[in-house]
Amino acid sequence: TLVDAWYDNSWIERSWRRCLANGQRPEQRLNFDVIPQQALRRTEEANHTLVQAARPVLDRLGRAIANTRYFAILTDAQGIVIDVNGPIDRSDRRAQLITRVGADLSERSVGTSAIGAALTELQPVWLHRGEHFFNDTSIYSCAGAPLFGPDGRCVGMLDLTGIEAIERPELKHLVTQSARSIENALTLTRPHQLLVRLNWPGRVLGDETDGLLCLDADGWVTGANQTARQMLTQLATASNAPHPAAVHCSELFAMPWEMLFDAAARQALGDASPMEVPLWSGLRLQALAQAPGHETDSAAARRPPAGQLPLKDLEIALIRKAVDEAKGNVMQAARTLGISRATVYRKLGNARHK
Repeated sequence: TLVDAWYDNSWIERSWRRCLANGQRPEQRLNFDVIPQQALRRTEEANHTLVQAARPVLDRLGRAIANTRYFAILTDAQGIVIDVNGPIDRSDRRAQLITRVGADLSERSVGTSAIGAALTELQPVWLHRGEHFFNDTSIYSCAGAPLFGPDGRCVGMLDLTGIEAIERPELKHLVTQSARSIENALTLTRPHQLLVRLNWPGRVLGDETDGLLCLDADGWVTGANQTARQMLTQLATASNAPHPAAVHCSELFAMPWEMLFDAAARQALGDASPMEVPLWSGLRLQALAQAPGHETDSAAARRPPAGQLPLKDLEIALIRKAVDEAKGNVMQAARTLGISRATVYRKLGNARHK
């Protein structure tokens, strides 16, 4: 609809207004400056992990766009080029200028582009020719998507650019999928004793649409991809705070967190079936817990949940854990769980008589 089209492109107006507020004018000539050598060394060192995680994805992406006259650009969170891939015509100065490692393609430097917009708006974008702010950039068409690190912060963006190329807005979907692949690879670089793959019941586990949650040996979250942060609002809230607080998985799942490690131990022995886990909101997710070095193949991960604990058993396990932590003080355990003391006695009594 017209409203949807306006909403989708309102970021272009915001970007143009920022450029005008910065004193920029469309007719100004651009130099496409490269940052100084010392700053470039610092940038490359700071983004080494990102570049390494992205390189296999960029290689696949380069093959996918080989016949489209588009190429891929990876930047850091400031819009500095840190890697490129795809069919780049180095004899074309217009391509050479923007694909040099160290080139500053931020909004403050080159105006409205998919790069500056993705980093500012933190959403995937598509931009064609004259929608760019400067006349010098009106030859480009580009799709871009932000990249979020394992702590939920934006660490850079992925861009697909063509020069006087046919408009291909479908590249916005491709660049978004590729960005998610890079985020997943980044998440897996975090030190962890347990990887938990998450998805909604009925969805397939074991592909790049999974939420990824990395835990240390004590159940603290060491990293998560953007999908997991969308599923688990406590993670999203923590990452948006000025000083993000550590999050324990007991704050995420309404069950004893040790059960995830037990499931990983069973998986290491050959039981790769996912389990269903309850959230404090009342929603449920399916989860596949994997210890490092024991990740299953995708076929095993895609088996439907089998033998997951019924909700009643999870409730009883949670109550018993609370009573143990309260050293047998039922009233304190009930207060911690937010239920009555009578409910604790009833649940435990019913469990004994099963």
